[in-house]
Amino acid sequence: MLIDKLLDYVSYETTSSEESDASPSTPCQWDLAKHLKEELEKSGLQDVVLDEHCYVYGYLPGDESYLTIGLNAHMDTSEQASGKDVKPRIIENYDGSDIVLNDELKTTVERFPNLKDYIGKTLVVTDGTTLLGADDKAGIACIMEVLETLVKDPSIKHGPIRVCFSPDEEIGRGTQYFDYDRFKVDFAYTLDGDKPDYIEYENFNAASAVISINGISVHPGSAKDKMVNALQVAHEFHAMTDPEARPEKTEGYEGFNLLMGLEGEVGHARMQYILRNHDFDLLQKQKKDFETIAEFLNTKYGYEVVDLQLKDSYRNMKEKFIGHEEPIELVKKAMDNVGLHFEAKAIRGGTDGASLTWHGVLCPNLGTGGQNFHGVHEFWCKEDGEKVVKLVLEILKLAKKA
Repeated sequence: MLIDKLLDYVSYETTSSEESDASPSTPCQWDLAKHLKEELEKSGLQDVVLDEHCYVYGYLPGDESYLTIGLNAHMDTSEQASGKDVKPRIIENYDGSDIVLNDELKTTVERFPNLKDYIGKTLVVTDGTTLLGADDKAGIACIMEVLETLVKDPSIKHGPIRVCFSPDEEIGRGTQYFDYDRFKVDFAYTLDGDKPDYIEYENFNAASAVISINGISVHPGSAKDKMVNALQVAHEFHAMTDPEARPEKTEGYEGFNLLMGLEGEVGHARMQYILRNHDFDLLQKQKKDFETIAEFLNTKYGYEVVDLQLKDSYRNMKEKFIGHEEPIELVKKAMDNVGLHFEAKAIRGGTDGASLTWHGVLCPNLGTGGQNFHGVHEFWCKEDGEKVVKLVLEILKLAKKA
């Protein structure tokens, strides 16, 4: 069953790490990868491979009169909350009230009004000490359920299917070592979203900023006109960023700068930001603003107190679908057939599908049934997950060659 698959996969710790240069960034991701490889082999898929960078590939043959479709989900979870020793709890027939996670923490309807959409449904929640990992283990579970259904019922017509489960998506490296030769498809879908009636083919343009602040540490008793407190400079830098361009102040197509981490002492500090905007030109302006702040502070202090390193992460995939709408139209028709209301939604984030699309594999994003990702209030809806499985099966049935 789908829910059993999810409960199995979230038992594996797979937190990725921005601080690591290895691939995968954390060794714990290998455990789930090996498990998935074994499952794919037992299910009867062909060309099952776990490569040296922790990517798991598989192939299910199909009718050659159909298009070859790719399905992708990522194994890692966000480092914004612990993914170790996840203790999921099932709530059947949710009654619409606040959800008690533990003695000290609730997921409240006031803070998370999306709970009102799930009255009467079956939810999987955390115990409030970790994230759940539905992002993106629910995507993996949905794909595995689709494959199991097709293998068990050969009467369901479909074309060739290629599958990839990838590491390190949460740190922007999910396609760094992607093997496109093993994923030759007409187009693909990531399952890395939330509601089953959404399709996403717009995402943020993304960049990151790492700021090293080189202070001057002097005994505080004789520090006048000598000390440069790196932590104070970090405060100055952040205070000069746009206070309205922060995640908690933005929505829809509005971009933001997010301070992800700050650590240090008087002599040295380090700041990490992510910069996001659906508009590529506006993202360039955000980057320029950071450069301007760094130049101002270096001039003020008379030396390179701030070392700013900007790095582009991924691009908005929307423009690649102009004149190439077949993957979108197929989803629209499939949703109509299974009774879902089609809605295109811009992702306020990123997905491996964006990188795949920019590398020539058109890859919109579909839902998984999860909500409130990257934190301890994350939950997954069983009924929504089942709708995703039904939708993907319908997409595959409809994907006949012209």
